[in-house]
Amino acid sequence: MMKTDIPQLVYFAPQIAGNTGAAIRLCANAGSNIHIIAPFGFDLNNTKLRRAGLDYHDLVHLQTHKNFADFLEFTNAPTRRIWAFRTQAKIKYTDIKYEASDYLLFGCEATGLPESIWSDSHITDCLYIPMRNSIRSINLTNSAAIALYETYRQLGFPK
Repeated sequence: MMKTDIPQLVYFAPQIAGNTGAAIRLCANAGSNIHIIAPFGFDLNNTKLRRAGLDYHDLVHLQTHKNFADFLEFTNAPTRRIWAFRTQAKIKYTDIKYEASDYLLFGCEATGLPESIWSDSHITDCLYIPMRNSIRSINLTNSAAIALYETYRQLGFPK
């Protein structure tokens, strides 16, 4: 695992290869790593994943996990803060003081995070990104970019 100076991005059950590829590019630009938790809706060798990530794959460590429990074991969860993002949360993502060791957890594009994940005792809390009431949600990787760059800003844009 490559050391990062900002939180790491986590996708639970991503279904669209292009979103995960774009997240790889996002993480490369911000200096983060990405974790994806199975099941995935695509093959990791998918051309859309590669195309969206362009030539950034070598700059980011992509860690896969067979399930949420495997991810928690990997992260040594009781000692790490895991922020779950969901549209129904009560805390704005800008109301948190992030730490470099944090994890930002996002759910699948179609359904978000299941209750069994966002209500898990290892989740520090749930956060939301404000948006107009008439809109269902923001694209997965756009949401991740908003949140990740807030952490990057708070931590002084480390190089």
